[in-house]
Amino acid sequence: MTAETAGKPTLGGQAVIEGVMMRGPKHWAVSCRRHDGSIVSQEKKLSRVSRHKTLAKVPVVRGVIALYDSISLALQAFSFSAMQAGDEDVQLTKGEMSLTMTVGLVVAIALFVVAPALITNVFNRYLPGRFGWNIVDGIFRIAIFFAYIYLVSRIRDVARVFQYHGAEHKSIHAYEAGQELTVENVRPHTTAHLRCGTSFLLWVMITAIVVFSFLPQTSILMRIAVRIVAVPLIAGISYEVLKLTARFENSPIVRVVAWPGMLLQRMTTREPDDSQIEVAIDALGRLMRLEGLAPAGNVAEAVGEAASTVADDGP
Repeated sequence: MTAETAGKPTLGGQAVIEGVMMRGPKHWAVSCRRHDGSIVSQEKKLSRVSRHKTLAKVPVVRGVIALYDSISLALQAFSFSAMQAGDEDVQLTKGEMSLTMTVGLVVAIALFVVAPALITNVFNRYLPGRFGWNIVDGIFRIAIFFAYIYLVSRIRDVARVFQYHGAEHKSIHAYEAGQELTVENVRPHTTAHLRCGTSFLLWVMITAIVVFSFLPQTSILMRIAVRIVAVPLIAGISYEVLKLTARFENSPIVRVVAWPGMLLQRMTTREPDDSQIEVAIDALGRLMRLEGLAPAGNVAEAVGEAASTVADDGP
């Protein structure tokens, strides 16, 4: 999820195992709740590519970088959070993270690119040309995506992650409103957010339908190959669409267009408890300090008596 407000830098985040990761223009921080009730955090700088001022201004390219960042930071944050949760063997090396990213990408392509195309091809003779084919292909892709989200949401541990997702959204809302980061200020906000990463994924699928509809009709294998190669391009275009809607978020038209993404968030977020909100506040507070948006004092003051420790292994 990202947040853009006038005069403020872009901040974003995502939920992890018993915690929340927050990222800004130059840094990222992740905070997790340990079994003993304490909060442990890690603070790092973003990669040089992510902080490159020129690339950050290039349309579409910045979207590709944002996608890579999301995957890379998610793996690092999940690795850290899994270790804090007691699964010390889950700590990943750089090589293992690269392998995990590759395997995850292959599975995602197989599930959301190859499978819909193969299913659609079964009905090829009944479809009116490439436009009809791509619309049906897109419908199957979105249906598989919704079904996947629904099924994983039934898993108890995933439901806990979705609660932290809600806490992340609430804290970002408070940040955008210029409120002090306290549980009392964060709690009333909604768990849905217009610029959530879940909405970005839905935009990717919708954008793919439009873009692929203009491509010439070819064999099924060529269609699958083109879709795989075009993933970065589609992600980059979708990122620009998301940024555009963010600029006009109060427009009734934008609200209508964004409605499917907001509806999807009912599946990917849950109402958090106060202890989960505290973790989100801790992560966001640390990020704000790193980005020069808050004093360098003790961030743990915002979360009461919870002991908060920083585990920082460098940029």
